[in-house]
Formats: sequence, C-alpha cells, structure tokens
Amino acid sequence: MKVREIMTEAVELVDPDTVLRDAAQQMRDANTGFLPVGVDDRLVGTITDRDIAVRAVADGLDPKVARVREAMSKTLVYCFEEQDTSEAATLMAEHKIRRLPVLNSAKRLVGVISLGDLAVGTGDDDVVGQTVQDISSASPNS
Repeated sequence: MKVREIMTEAVELVDPDTVLRDAAQQMRDANTGFLPVGVDDRLVGTITDRDIAVRAVADGLDPKVARVREAMSKTLVYCFEEQDTSEAATLMAEHKIRRLPVLNSAKRLVGVISLGDLAVGTGDDDVVGQTVQDISSASPNS
C-alpha cells in the first residue's frame, strides 16, 4: 500500500516566524500536537506540543515572544507519497517519531502520515505493533 492512499491530506502548516503561542493555538484548533514548519509548502522543520513545552517553556522562553524556529526540530525526516507504507513505518521506528511529513516528487508538502493512519489504513497489526514498540523503546544513547 502506498503512503498517498492513507495519509492525511489536510495539513496545517506553520511559518517559522510564528510566535509559539499562536502555534500552540493552531495545534489546539486543529486537534493535533504536530505541525510541519514551512514557508509556502516547502518543509523546513517540524514542531510538536512537546517541543513547545520542553524546548521552549521549560527553558524559560516566553511563548508570546519566542518564535517557532527557536523550538522546532530542524532535522528533516519525511517520506514520499509514492513510498510503501512499510517504508514510512520503518522511518518512524528508526527516528522514534509518531508522525511523518509526506512530500511529492517535487519535494512539496502534500500530507502527513501518523501511526493512527498506519493502524487504520493498512490493517497490518504486526507492522504497527512493531513500529509502536520501536518508537517507545529507549534509544541506545538514553
């Protein structure tokens, strides 16, 4: 099964210059804890509710002033819409992430695939179960 068949296409994108409070409100309104960060539809990073809490607020940044770029993950991990869902699951497991931006062949953001998408879309309990286990296990450097 291809990623494009089960990904979520309605993607909320946040600009890196957005203040963290506005990004958090955008997450709340979209009922998500994850936003791809980009300019237009070019991916430059990702930010999660945990990034805001742990990287920003816990370090004393003011969410009314601090920008998304100060708390976002700059390491880009993504998949392509034409990849197999098992490849997306492998990327999630390797990088211990629960959501993965999806790009088209022109490297434009076209969606997001989550563990939930894998679980519902593929029906492959073995792949999903192993992916969850791999994501949840401690990294060797912990």
